[in-house]
Amino acid sequence: MKILKFGGTSVGTAESIRNVKEIIRGQKGRKIVVVSAMSGVTNKLVEIAEAQKSGNEQQVEGLMLEIKLKHLHFIEELIENKETRKLTENLFLELYRQLEETLQLKPLSEAAVITFGETFLSLIFSQFLEEQGVSNTLLDAKDFMQVSNVENPHIQTVQELLKATLKREVTSEVYITQGFIRIDRNKNVSTLKRGGSDYTATIIGAAVNATEVQIWTDIDGFHNNDPRFVDHTQTLTHLTFEEAAELAYFGAKILHPQTVSPVKERNIPIYLKNTFTPEAPGTCISSKIHGSGLKAISAKDGITAIKIKSNRMLMAHGFLKKIFDVFDKHETAIDMITTSEIAISLTIDDTQNLDKILYELDEYGEITVDSNHSIICVVGEGVINDHETFRLFELLNDLPVRMISYGGSSNNISLLVDTKNKVQALKLLHHKLFEGKILKKT
Repeated sequence: MKILKFGGTSVGTAESIRNVKEIIRGQKGRKIVVVSAMSGVTNKLVEIAEAQKSGNEQQVEGLMLEIKLKHLHFIEELIENKETRKLTENLFLELYRQLEETLQLKPLSEAAVITFGETFLSLIFSQFLEEQGVSNTLLDAKDFMQVSNVENPHIQTVQELLKATLKREVTSEVYITQGFIRIDRNKNVSTLKRGGSDYTATIIGAAVNATEVQIWTDIDGFHNNDPRFVDHTQTLTHLTFEEAAELAYFGAKILHPQTVSPVKERNIPIYLKNTFTPEAPGTCISSKIHGSGLKAISAKDGITAIKIKSNRMLMAHGFLKKIFDVFDKHETAIDMITTSEIAISLTIDDTQNLDKILYELDEYGEITVDSNHSIICVVGEGVINDHETFRLFELLNDLPVRMISYGGSSNNISLLVDTKNKVQALKLLHHKLFEGKILKKT
C-alpha cells in the first residue's frame, strides 16, 4: 500500500484537484490519500474560534459565511454532474451545521473547530473522485488517529484501530482521509499542530507498513537553500532520513519537523513531489546515502537566545542540570547550547513560558535575553568531515554570529544570527559553499 498526502495548495482550486485526480489514477495498487484543508481555510477557522471566545458574534457570522460560500462555490466549480453536486452540497451543509453546533459548546474546543477544514475537503474530494469514475472509500481520521503523545506516537495503537476501520468499511483501491486531526489521551479531538498532515501520512504509513509515502506540495522537493530568498538553488534528488529531519526541524518549510520519525525505523521511503509538475523527480528520503558532505542550508526564525553568566556556580557540580531542569519544568525545548568557564548560552523557539523561566533562572546568575534571532543550519551526511566546511566560518568576516554549534551532530552545523541578517547570511553561505562548486549529484 502507498500513502499519498496532498497539502493545501495541492487541493486549493478546482484545477489543482483535477491534477491530484490524475496523479492518483496514474498509480497502481491500493493507496490511502491524506488531504489537508483548502489553502487559507484553517486560518479562517482559527479566526472563527478566537472571535467566538471573545463573544464577537458579528465577526463569527461573517467568517462562517465566507467558509460556507467558499466551499459551495468550490463544489459548483468542481462537480459537473447535477445529482452528485446536489448530494455533495447537502452532505457539506450537514457538516457545516455540525461546525455551528461545535461553536456553541462550552467550553469551546478550538481543535474541534479548526479541524473541520480537512473534514470539508475530504468529503468534497471523495465525491468528486466518484463522479470521475475513481471509486473510493472515505475514512474518518477520528476513528483511528489516536495519538496521545504527539512527539512519540504509539504506532501499534493506530495500526490496530486503522485495521479495524478498514475491515468494517467497503474494501477499495483508494481510501481518502484527513490529515492534521488526532484524538488525544482524553479521547478529545486535537491536532498534530500546524503542517501536521505530513506527520499524519507517515504515521499511517508506519501503521500499514506502506511501501512508500508520497508528500505532494507546490515545489519540486528539498532545495539546497531557501528559494524564496536565494537565487539559483538546486533540487536535491536524494536525502537520508537524518539529513531531511535536520533540515525540517531547522526551518525547511516543505516538511513537518516530525514527519521522518515514524517511517525511519521501518525504512519506508518518503518522496517529496510537486503536484503541478509531477514529472519532476522531486526528493527521495531514505536510509541510502547518496554522497557525503555539504548538501543544504535552511533557516529557522523566531529564536530567542538566553545567556546565564555566573562566576560562582558554573563549574559547580550539578549546575547545568539545574539549568536544564528549569526548561524541562516548563516544557520548553532547547535548540542550541554553548558553554564557557563562566557562562552558558542556549536558544529556544517557544517563548510561551519565558517569563517564568527567566524568573527561576535569575537565582543562578546574570541573565541576558536576545530575541528576533534565526538559526541557520548547514546539513549533509558527514558534513563536519567535508573539506569545504571551513568556508562557512568565513561568514564571521561578513556578519556578526551570536552562537555556533559544531560537533553535536556529524550531519549538522548551526549558526545563530540576528534575523535582520538572515537573508544576507543565506546568500553569503550559498555563494561560499555552492556557487562555482561542481556539486556531486545527490
